[in-house]
Amino acid sequence: MTTVLLTGASGYIGKHITLQLLNQGYFVRASVRSSKKSSEVTNAVRPHLLDTSNLDARLTFVELDLEEDAGWDAALRGVDVLMHTASPFPIASPKDENDLIRPAVEGTLRALKAAKAAGVHRVILTSSNAAVYGCDLPANKSEYDESMWTDVNHPIGRVAYTKSKTLAERAAWDFVKTQAPEIALTTINPVLVLGAPLDDNFGSSISVVERILKGKDPMLPDLRFPIVDVRDVARMHVDSIKNETTKGERILASSETYSFVEIAKYLKSIYPKSKVKTAQAPSALIKLVSLFDGEIKAVLPLLGKPMLTSGEKAKKLFGMKFIPVEVSVRESADYLIKRGL
Repeated sequence: MTTVLLTGASGYIGKHITLQLLNQGYFVRASVRSSKKSSEVTNAVRPHLLDTSNLDARLTFVELDLEEDAGWDAALRGVDVLMHTASPFPIASPKDENDLIRPAVEGTLRALKAAKAAGVHRVILTSSNAAVYGCDLPANKSEYDESMWTDVNHPIGRVAYTKSKTLAERAAWDFVKTQAPEIALTTINPVLVLGAPLDDNFGSSISVVERILKGKDPMLPDLRFPIVDVRDVARMHVDSIKNETTKGERILASSETYSFVEIAKYLKSIYPKSKVKTAQAPSALIKLVSLFDGEIKAVLPLLGKPMLTSGEKAKKLFGMKFIPVEVSVRESADYLIKRGL
């Protein structure tokens, strides 16, 4: 039976990957930063499992830290596939960018070195659209695609999170090329991930919907985001294990691009009595507000950008029919409202 070491298993995407791996018959060795997270992951996936028998054997846990060597070699012993999803993902940029960059890059290399030492030849890495869009679109292109790389000196590429994901993915490809050519690497590069979480611990991306639902902003910035459903992201990770055509490829996970205003108008149509605001703010006002709001400041370089991102490669390699964005937005909102969040 194929055993997968899944790092970041307690994350929003990680739980969905855990669920799909188990439902497809894989054994999952899930890494968590603290053993206390083990029951969180188990409780999140159990209600959705096709078969709950023998779960203690099929889903086991190890404690790993992106910034510590301890435990990595033992965690990868007897593993067939490394699926590395663990990486910090804040909404606001930290005061020191290295607080993001160091664990992202070093953690990725630590995982890959341990995989090489253990003789693991298949690695699937969760990267991000952030490693793609931090550059100017070539004149002959209307959408971002996998041929493009973020320039960490570009105004968008300089943002700490964007830089961390870019440098981590670059480090992974460089390591495989120069030190571990026997490893078949695939990177999955999701855009903004939405869709119902499996529990109440779901991290940063759902907070976009939460912020709109709460009407936190009297007007919305001129921001457009490519969006993908969390189940599609998980599927791409899991399907990569057996899909030979994905080896050596970076693959964007992207359904459609929506603006903040379009998301808000859709939510308002579903929940007409909600606090959702649908007016678009002048960009000059957003720039002023960013002086006092770290979340706004982090996305300032994206103001007014079309952010069209191609999902064609995923459709070709996986036969993906992406879940419509309206479904992902609605299910995210329904979850937050039903749970009183």
